Amino acid sequence: MHYLRLGLFALAGFVFPAHAAELSSSVPLEVEQPAYQTPWQRYGNWPQGDWSGYNTLNNPQTSPAPPPVGKLQAVQEPITGDADKGKKLVADRKRGGSCFACHAMPDASLAGNVGPEFFNIGSWGRSDTHLYNYIYDPRAFNPDAVMPPWGAHGVFSQQEIFDIVAYLKTLTGEGSYPDSMENPFTRPVPVENRDNLDVFENPGMMGEELGQTLYQKAGENGKSCADCHDKPVQQFKTWATTMPKFDLRLNKMLGIEEFVTRHARATMDTDYLMQSEQNTGLAIYLRYLANGEPIAVDTSDPNTQAALARGEALGKVKIGQLNFACVDCHEFGAERWIRGQYLSGVEGMIPHFPTYRTSRAEIWDIRKRLQWCGVAIRANELPPDAAEYGDIELYLTAKNNGKSFDVPGIRH
Repeated sequence: MHYLRLGLFALAGFVFPAHAAELSSSVPLEVEQPAYQTPWQRYGNWPQGDWSGYNTLNNPQTSPAPPPVGKLQAVQEPITGDADKGKKLVADRKRGGSCFACHAMPDASLAGNVGPEFFNIGSWGRSDTHLYNYIYDPRAFNPDAVMPPWGAHGVFSQQEIFDIVAYLKTLTGEGSYPDSMENPFTRPVPVENRDNLDVFENPGMMGEELGQTLYQKAGENGKSCADCHDKPVQQFKTWATTMPKFDLRLNKMLGIEEFVTRHARATMDTDYLMQSEQNTGLAIYLRYLANGEPIAVDTSDPNTQAALARGEALGKVKIGQLNFACVDCHEFGAERWIRGQYLSGVEGMIPHFPTYRTSRAEIWDIRKRLQWCGVAIRANELPPDAAEYGDIELYLTAKNNGKSFDVPGIRH
């Protein structure tokens, strides 16, 4: 049993700073079992496709190899395609979000601006071979292309790309937007001004209430969180700001959600599995207690530094059938639009998690958000306690050092 007093942990007379870079081995944790529901199964209201033929964060060498730069698919010119079919294909949201997600084009609804406007692409002087290959696999022109390899990864067939090329060749006008909301260059940036700590505004506050209740509730062995930490407002004022931390027993970064699971097992004989309602509630409560305090994750020790480097590198790994990396949206695409969604940078991303997502009517922790990013680009997600997610969580948190917690958040 251990106690938290005035920013210090104490166990059997041994004292160490709460702000130590690594988690002390004296903190009781269960370290043998997975921290999630096994076998891991994707949420039932998420797409259930299997994209095991494409890269994941823990297996980044699965997707078909990209072509050498300059190696183009040979096609007979002029390409014969059906422009009317092509017009429907560029708008087909079942095909990875449609071309409208990144490109403004005629009849686009809430077009994005990650890519260039295509109102007059037919007058750019591009050959049919160029247009076909840029759609089939743009890595033949740029190995770091943000655009998905639509043909090489099997989203569109050769004939469907022929039809798209035929349609693009008809776009020779100047183009215009019907109003400022449809124009991604004038569309106002969303501002979240709801009171996220008002239970009537933010259902996420019900998670905080649940966490506060569970904190006092006895576990299977009759012990509660409050038995060891009886003054949570004082004792946990800054604790959440120092997480995640590297744990030598698990040999990975340990975030608050996984800590809750493993610590509750070790001290209360109770299973609050990651991403369960109970786990999320306790994670919200522990961060809520630190609201207003600056994030201060310590990256000074070698293990955390190595994890930080891995997290940054993972942000550049292309995954899924659509072949996106974190940096494609949140560095290259930052402060731009992908369809009607505004892409933020990494700064400001962490302080409001866990967050109530109004579009899903659910509270998500940061690991669930990372999982969804993968599923949305047709990549098989990892279990919530995956070491790769821990490294990315550390990277995002370190990027937000100095920013204050405001949990639970609320976002659309």
